[in-house]
Amino acid sequence: MANGQTVILSNPVARQRAKSLIDRAPEGAVCNIAEARRTNDQNALLWALLSEIARAKPRGRVLPTETWKALFMHQAGFTCTFEPSLDGQGVVPLGFKSSRLRKAEFSDLIECIRAFAAEHGIQLSDERQAA
Repeated sequence: MANGQTVILSNPVARQRAKSLIDRAPEGAVCNIAEARRTNDQNALLWALLSEIARAKPRGRVLPTETWKALFMHQAGFTCTFEPSLDGQGVVPLGFKSSRLRKAEFSDLIECIRAFAAEHGIQLSDERQAA
């Protein structure tokens, strides 16, 4: 167990494996049980949607996908803080890391983007394919 173990609690066998690892863990070992973070598929969808929004230029706004992501994170209720830059010439936003979102939170972010697209008449590829 020198490098640690990750167990996804997806079934009774996996849960038993986790319990066994805890029972055999050395004194002072650290155990972290957390809700699953966003999936790779969710992340790929996010960047595809952001690219489509950026290409559509809603209200004439020409912004990179990273900026759209920050705007949608804010719109979905995920806040950030600002710190002065090291040279004192501006501020740096902190906290817009979608990789830290849980699956449900990430779904909320995706729905926020879809709602924006619908409000602005932007037909998204995944919606065209479903139609």
